This record gives sequence, C-alpha cells and structure tokens, in this order.
Amino acid sequence: MKILETKIQNLKIIEPSVFSDDRGYFFESYSHEKLKELGIDKIFVQDNESKSEKGVLRGLHFQNPPFAQAKLVRVVRGAVLDVAVDIRKNSPTYGQHVCVELSEQNKRMLYIPEGFAHGFLTLEDDTIFSYKCSQFYNKESEDSLLWNDETLNIDWGTNNPILSEKDKIAPRFSEFQSKF
Repeated sequence: MKILETKIQNLKIIEPSVFSDDRGYFFESYSHEKLKELGIDKIFVQDNESKSEKGVLRGLHFQNPPFAQAKLVRVVRGAVLDVAVDIRKNSPTYGQHVCVELSEQNKRMLYIPEGFAHGFLTLEDDTIFSYKCSQFYNKESEDSLLWNDETLNIDWGTNNPILSEKDKIAPRFSEFQSKF
C-alpha cells in the first residue's frame, strides 16, 4: 500500500498492493495498521455503499462539526470521477478541489479528512461506491454545496448529470459559512 499526495494537504490517494494471477486478484482494501504507518490514524465507525447508473452525480456533501466525518472511499464495481473540496476556512487551499478517477480497475482509494465537501459522478452503469466514515451519520449536521457552483469551477465532464432534488438546490459557495 502506498500514499500519493495531492495538491491539498491531508487529502491522499491510496494505492493498494494488488496481487494478481490467472485466478483473479487479492488486495487489502482496509488495514488500520498499514494506514497508521502511512500517517492516516483514523478509526472508521460506519460503512456506506451506493449503487448508481452512469451519469449520476452525488454531492457535494459533508457533515458539520461536531459530527464531521473523515472518509475513505473506493469503487467496488464501475468507475467514478471523485471530487473533494477543501472547506477548511483557515486552509491555504480553501475552496480548491481535487478530482480523482476511482475505478474497479485501478483500485485506488481516496482519504478525505474532516473539512472537505465530497461528491462523485458515475462513469459507468451499475457502479458500486463504498465509503468508510469516522463518525456516524447525523441528519442535523448534514450540509452540501452546489455541484456546479461557478466559484468552485469543477470540471465534471457533463452539464446534465442525474441529481437528487436536494443536490439541485444546494447552497452556492459564495453563500457558504464554513464551520471548519
């Protein structure tokens, strides 16, 4: 397992060691001990999974303190364009984002610490997305940002994704008051 740094501090791409042969493959999708050795010492308390058709965009979501969540995300089947936006108001990269393709083929994971809005666009039908969370879901602390906010300038590769009603009316970044 190795860590690839991104342009935003503490946001990390994880490449697992994959062992393949003519029977298939094997890899550790999670090892607290190995992640701790690589500088990610986070306990995850909840696993979530979603299945989506191609073109579904989920996000940009987060939970506010004191229920803020760190996440470890990966794709079990299919592929996504995964996006994390820095919403830590004292961060030098506040309002900046990183886009990473996560797929069944590349087996990459993204570690997203507290203080980031997160979303993804499915690139294939029947994509299964899995994420570990460091806090339990708390409805009162959930929040979101508008996926296509001009200030954030995220290139999703589409102007017409399939969205939930909640994601269609999320607040703009200019209206956002960070609690991080």
